[in-house]
Amino acid sequence: MSSVLYTAMWRPLVNNSNALLTSVAANNCRYHFPSIAALSTRTFASSSASSSSSASSSSSAASAASSSAGAASEYLCPEFSYTPPGKHHLFVPGPTNIPDSVQREMHRASLNHRDPFFKTVTYQALNDVKYLFKTHQGQPYVFPGTGTGAWEAGFTNTLSAGDKVIMFRYGQFSHLWVDMAQRLGLNVICLEEPWGNGADEVKLEQVLKEHPDTKAVCVVHNETTTGVTSDLPACRAAMDRAGSDALLMVDGVSSIGACEFKMDEWGVDIAVTGSQKALSLPTGLALVCASPKAKSKLASSNLKKVYYSFEDMDKFNAVGGFPYTPSIPLLYGLIEAMRLIKEEGLDNVIARHARFAEGTRAAAKAWGLETLCTQPRWHSNSLTVLKAPPEITDTSDFVTYMYCKYNVSLGLGLSEVQGKVFRIGHLGSMDEVSLLGAIAATEMGLRDYGALKNVSNGAGVGAALDYFRRTARMIPTRDHAVHDPMIQDNQTPMTASG
Repeated sequence: MSSVLYTAMWRPLVNNSNALLTSVAANNCRYHFPSIAALSTRTFASSSASSSSSASSSSSAASAASSSAGAASEYLCPEFSYTPPGKHHLFVPGPTNIPDSVQREMHRASLNHRDPFFKTVTYQALNDVKYLFKTHQGQPYVFPGTGTGAWEAGFTNTLSAGDKVIMFRYGQFSHLWVDMAQRLGLNVICLEEPWGNGADEVKLEQVLKEHPDTKAVCVVHNETTTGVTSDLPACRAAMDRAGSDALLMVDGVSSIGACEFKMDEWGVDIAVTGSQKALSLPTGLALVCASPKAKSKLASSNLKKVYYSFEDMDKFNAVGGFPYTPSIPLLYGLIEAMRLIKEEGLDNVIARHARFAEGTRAAAKAWGLETLCTQPRWHSNSLTVLKAPPEITDTSDFVTYMYCKYNVSLGLGLSEVQGKVFRIGHLGSMDEVSLLGAIAATEMGLRDYGALKNVSNGAGVGAALDYFRRTARMIPTRDHAVHDPMIQDNQTPMTASG
């Protein structure tokens, strides 16, 4: 299952192509990605034969690969050189839009991380991670890497080969986490759920009672494949009812900073996230927080750890450093991103994400489209995943069309839901006006495909617009400049829950 799902994740990237040719000769691989003929008048060809058809290009690519055994790999792809006017509109659930002030903070000359001043950067970053995870007890870590690296850090510093772990699988990213655990030599009890469901707390309690020797329970908080946010407090309650002493490990890569997350209050032992999601940073930082209980497992853990060693990081962080050269620009970006979050207030940031999700679902309802998420209690603040209308037979084509026609990036359907859904990301640095642009563009694309025939023009935009107008508040420090006409009789605008 692992290899099938993993490769399926990337297949949408070559949908609409004339062919995907792979030639293997000895140690040589050559990949040829022809042009998307249905969307462009340009044809892809080698520099020596620019007028060749895709068929002759394919033939020459294959023969060139087979005749160059032992040569370095060569990668060919279609041309996307034209820069359209305006801006590219990014509405995937990560990477997300990066604020201007964050980009300015990262744009700095090289610095020496061993100079005495740098400990102020280290300590600020670590304190900010604790604020983000809502923990006083947890030990924060900032590793160069991605959420996948954070997963590995959580496993290898707390568990040993053969340890029994219970893991839910209900999407591509929970699947990949399962795959990592198995490859590290852990004994995985995998609880399968339909893609569109969250963690089943009743099942978790039952399985824990059947396996009292379980060392860890692993839950992907927000499954980005499906737009489902599982109920972590309910999972913790299930563990407590079962009398389990297992660690609670949480993948919060696309939830922390967008969905409510309380590490200490919910009894989370390992929590991880990445910089490219709600933090609105470039990819490259793996953020981990470990409870005292999780840290106590370090001495007995026998899984190999080098790059992601808690022990090494503890020694150097204690004196304001890192065991290797950190990503200095990203650390400055993290501090600025957290300054913005603290200025807005973390609870307000989460409420903003909840509003944007509700407005997007209002648009989907007006379009007559269904969310993949099966229960309202699992609705995600971070993204909305919509099932395709009957007029769209493959959503990979639709997402590619949106990029090529309207310069809008939406999320593809992945693995089991490839071609069946598309994803609208609404996390990170975003406001109502930006999100309305994404909703308007999506409606244009749906209509281009012949969908929404019995839906009035602009219905989705109108539904979202009405919700946002009713729930928006004046921008802090600007509210003194003019009266808000939406406020009647000294009443404040309706809240997201109202």
